[in-house]
Amino acid sequence: MHMGRLSISRLLQHIDLGIIGYKEAWDIQKELLKKRTLNEIPDTLLLLQHPHTYTLGKVADRKNLVGSDKYLKDNNIAVYDIDRGGDITYHGPGQVVGYPIIDLKEWKQDTHLYLRSLEEVILQVCKGYGLKAGRNEGLTGVWIEDRKICAIGIKVSRWVTMHGFAFNVNTDLSFFQGIIPCGITDKEVTSLQKETGMSIDLNQINEKIINKFVSIFGYDETVASELPFLNTAHFEEKGEKING
Repeated sequence: MHMGRLSISRLLQHIDLGIIGYKEAWDIQKELLKKRTLNEIPDTLLLLQHPHTYTLGKVADRKNLVGSDKYLKDNNIAVYDIDRGGDITYHGPGQVVGYPIIDLKEWKQDTHLYLRSLEEVILQVCKGYGLKAGRNEGLTGVWIEDRKICAIGIKVSRWVTMHGFAFNVNTDLSFFQGIIPCGITDKEVTSLQKETGMSIDLNQINEKIINKFVSIFGYDETVASELPFLNTAHFEEKGEKING
């Protein structure tokens, strides 16, 4: 008897966390990664903004943090050493950060292709604004000529992803002066606002990112969701503080 190919429906839930501190978001990622590994939740895309923050990846050179302690204090910039790949980058208001917590076993077990596909999501969003975005050979991220508009750094554990992309939309680019972004000295950073000459609605950007993400990663269904486990008591037990 001929049997047709079994089709497995794939669901992506997306969660808008608004503006949230880096440590809080990092803890949420870890919690979601555990739940995704145990198959307690579907693939999840977190979209958010951070207050002013510099993060240094596993291979980062501390010399690329050029801002003095006074500069960090005066500008209220937090600094974190974290467990993603890549060097140093900046997060701040007006920058859309995406953290996909997805199981690559249900897509393709290929971290290189995953990175390229994350880039493709942002590439296509940029092209929707008439920009000639592309890749820069030997470097990650999304570029407009030699200007970086989106940084990417990931971690994969048991084929489940965390960390992700930082897309400069209405970002105040002056904060990149406190670092050598990604340790690259001969390239500039840019933003969607700078390239288009207009302020961009972040809710509109989030919607475009979700649509491209669903298309590129082959989801059949998407749903807006919340974090049922996220409550102040959960974090206060660990001595941490929820922004809000």
